[in-house]
Amino acid sequence: MHIDILTLFPEFFVSPLGCSILKRAQAQGILSVACLNLRDFAFDRHRVTDDRPFGGGPGMVLKIEPLVRAIHWVRERRPQVQVILLSPQGRLFNQAMAQDLAQQESLLLICGHYEGVDARVQYFIDTEISLGDFILTGGEIPALAIVDAVTRLLPGSLGAEDSAAEDSFKDNLLKGPQYTRPRDFAGYTVPEVLLSGDHQRIARWRRHQALRRTWERRPDLLLHARLTAEDRAYLATLTVGEGQPPDSA
Repeated sequence: MHIDILTLFPEFFVSPLGCSILKRAQAQGILSVACLNLRDFAFDRHRVTDDRPFGGGPGMVLKIEPLVRAIHWVRERRPQVQVILLSPQGRLFNQAMAQDLAQQESLLLICGHYEGVDARVQYFIDTEISLGDFILTGGEIPALAIVDAVTRLLPGSLGAEDSAAEDSFKDNLLKGPQYTRPRDFAGYTVPEVLLSGDHQRIARWRRHQALRRTWERRPDLLLHARLTAEDRAYLATLTVGEGQPPDSA
C-alpha cells in the first residue's frame, strides 16, 4: 500500500514513521509513505496556502487552489487513490473503516489546519473522516492514527503471528484481559484457567471475558457484534444489578 499525506508540516511525521511497526512495514515493502508539503502546490512565489474567510470571522482558511492542485497531482500518478480529508465534520473513524481502507491500493490523507479548508474541496475528495468529537490544531495527528491503524492490518506488518486478528473490535467486541509473568503480584493472581493448558477451555474463557468487558464498558458495540447462540446465552446471564457476572471458567 502507498499513502500520501498532504500537510503544511511534513516534519511532524518524521519520527513516528521511523519507529516500530511503521518503520518495519516500510523496510519490508509492505507500506510506502510520502509526505507532501502543501506549500509546494501554491501558485505564487510566496507559497501562500491560506487566506481570510469570506464574510469575516476569526482565523484563516486553507485555499482551494493548492489543495486541488495537489489532489490532481496525486491522482495523475495513482488513479485508484482514495482521497480523504481529515475533518471534525467527517465520519467517525473506527476499526471497520480501518479494515476497509486497508483494502485500498493507495490513500491520500489531507490534513486540515487553521479554521479549516475551503468548503469547495468537497467536490474533489472521496470522503471526510474524524477521530472524534473534539478539536485538534490540525489533521496531522488523525492522519498518523489512520496510517498506524491501517498499517497493522496489512498482511505481514505484525510478523508471522498476525496478532491484529485478535485485537479489540474483532467481531465488534472489546478484547478481554491479558496477563503475563509473574503469576502472583501483590496478592493479585493470574486466573487459573490460563494456566490449565486446556486450550479449548482457555478459548471459551477469553471469549466470555471479551463479551463481559464489552457488556460492562461498551454495551453499544453489542448491537452490531457478530454473536453465536452460546454468546447470547452467556450475555443473558449478565444482568444489571447482580454485581460481577458469573465466572465462565
